[in-house]
Amino acid sequence: MISIQNYLYNNNTNITVNDFGRGSKIFKTQNRKVAQIAKVAGISKKRAALLIRLIAYVKPKTILELGTSLGLSTAALSIGNPNASIITVEGCKNTAKKAEELFSEFNLTNIKLINNQFKDALPKLVNNTNFDFIYFDGNHQKEATLNYFKQCLVTATNNSVFIFDDINWSKEMQEAWEEIKNNPKVTITIDTYFWGIVFFRTQQAKQHFTIRV
Repeated sequence: MISIQNYLYNNNTNITVNDFGRGSKIFKTQNRKVAQIAKVAGISKKRAALLIRLIAYVKPKTILELGTSLGLSTAALSIGNPNASIITVEGCKNTAKKAEELFSEFNLTNIKLINNQFKDALPKLVNNTNFDFIYFDGNHQKEATLNYFKQCLVTATNNSVFIFDDINWSKEMQEAWEEIKNNPKVTITIDTYFWGIVFFRTQQAKQHFTIRV
């Protein structure tokens, strides 16, 4: 994973980024270096390692990621379970192109990238597949996050796991996380501060945990 991160950290190509969600708190223009995007907005080494371990433990066969960006977190998902079928969705054409270059460079062949906005891609995806694992990492607005969550609920099984990134990114995201926790289909949640992890195990009583990792 370190070699994959360094591949992006050393890429000083400029690209124009279209933000379809809340946008960046750091970048003030749409013209950005790939290396800067990877360092500022990409998954950190610590979180990537944790995501790899989590995927290796859960062993999901079907994974959906909303928000590919440059593909760092997607790569972690692939490394965690090379046998999983991964669909990742990215709205920005230029970042999607860089992500596909990354997947090709490191032979991550179990990833299918869809270059489309979430609102357009999701209806078709959730009607065709049950996902064992969904990683929500885009938009960062309350209404949109809750909308995507509710759409994806139809794909959830007893063993499915949903992860919401940046649940403390804003007051809006904190409110969205509280609503997700209170959804009647949700049984177990884990708040790691940066991630909100959701389980749907009907055999367990509803419980909410807070840990710092």
